[in-house]
Amino acid sequence: MSTNTLAWSGLTADRTRMLRLLQEYGVYAALVVLFLVAVGLDTSFVEMSNIRVQLFQLAPTLLVALGMALVIGTEGIDLSVGAVIALAASVVPLYAGYGLGGVLLAALLLGAASGAVGGAMVAFARIQPIVATLSLMIGVRGLAEIVNGNSAKAVTQSGVLALGSRTVAGIPEMAWIAAVCALLTGLLVRRTTFGRQLVAVGDNRRAGWLSGLPVRRVLITVYVISGVLAALAGVLVVGHGAEADPANQGLNMELNAITAVVVGGTPLSGGRVRVLGTVAGALFMQLITAVLTQHNVHTSYTQIVEAAIICFAVYASQERGTR
Repeated sequence: MSTNTLAWSGLTADRTRMLRLLQEYGVYAALVVLFLVAVGLDTSFVEMSNIRVQLFQLAPTLLVALGMALVIGTEGIDLSVGAVIALAASVVPLYAGYGLGGVLLAALLLGAASGAVGGAMVAFARIQPIVATLSLMIGVRGLAEIVNGNSAKAVTQSGVLALGSRTVAGIPEMAWIAAVCALLTGLLVRRTTFGRQLVAVGDNRRAGWLSGLPVRRVLITVYVISGVLAALAGVLVVGHGAEADPANQGLNMELNAITAVVVGGTPLSGGRVRVLGTVAGALFMQLITAVLTQHNVHTSYTQIVEAAIICFAVYASQERGTR
């Protein structure tokens, strides 16, 4: 074997190793670097008041991203989560008289029903996930606006408002809720039979059918979980903003969730779910938005930066899969 061939093989191996390290740990390194840059530019960034603001904004996105990670793990996509947030928001004023428990029950049931419909379209009708959830997104958003009377409504239910504004040990309660959901999602993926089935279905659905896995049940379940988490995020959004506005709440949330999942290292091709990476991805994207906003960078430039990050993350994921 010639020296040139050996050198080329070494370069290829080094490139593959670098891509693997980037896929595994890149988001964590980027998160640390971005945090240090944010603090260097403005030392008030680490003040508790600012941290609370960032956590209030992060919690709903993280909840939706956790559900999205499970769906993407099955080689699917759920574009309806933003509309489910709007639907959950629309029922808050209707069930405010039943207290926080009534509001949560109604919202979560609607989220589960929406997820079940989307999952059934994918599992039984075998409609492409992007088409099934796109149609669901349009229909659910319209239903939410009808339920809410096509107008924003103030929310005065004390339990809902407390859920969206209360802090525990200086940390927003909604951030604690998101953290618990992240922990439970990680345990679901890593420690349960369902988690192993989910990964197997995403890795090779046909092999799952042939090996006797409950493929349809797995698919419906992940979409139901995604719908429930999105509905919970909707209640938190309403509680924090003290207003139910289905026409605007949840807009682009599906894109934010997909970004967090992809940046966190979960491949769009399925077969793997990185829960901790999803949390880091959500934190990373929130930090980028916060830093650019605090330095008066226009929203359009923020979107360009986010688009570039998504492209880079997907490229790294595809390169690793090819190797």
